[in-house]
Amino acid sequence: MNENLAGNPTENLTRAATAEAIADGPGSVITLLTDTPELTCNTASFEIGAAGAPVHFHTKATEFFHVTDGQLDVLVGDEIHTLSKGDFITVPPGVKHAFAPAAGHTAEVFVGFTPGMARFDYYRLLGRVAAGEGTVQDIIDSQPTYDNHYAESEAWAGRPRSADA
Repeated sequence: MNENLAGNPTENLTRAATAEAIADGPGSVITLLTDTPELTCNTASFEIGAAGAPVHFHTKATEFFHVTDGQLDVLVGDEIHTLSKGDFITVPPGVKHAFAPAAGHTAEVFVGFTPGMARFDYYRLLGRVAAGEGTVQDIIDSQPTYDNHYAESEAWAGRPRSADA
């Protein structure tokens, strides 16, 4: 839940105790922070082996990732980068990307989009699908609404997903 600061509608505050958290898949939780026309931000927490986000791209938004703990694999174009605590990366509009914890690792990540785009309902949709209250087709149908367009990547499909690989 966001609070206005000093009555200014352009500023908001999200308290950790009241932030909405969504389980969007096994071992994955998204915590919603802010969703304005200028900026959408959340945190993503991944357990070892969590699937993360599939390959996709945005036509309007730059997406950025700051790893606050653990290790995160991030596909950008056809290259996979393994980010560690403190690392930061941006993905410009139109560039396919994906992200998940690196094999054998957990990851905590601050994620943002600029401009923002009322994206919280997309995360809620992911949560409903994970809970069996929606379908993958609902997600596919939502691509133009949330500027989240799915793609393919041989590099991402072939990456190690377990520490044993």
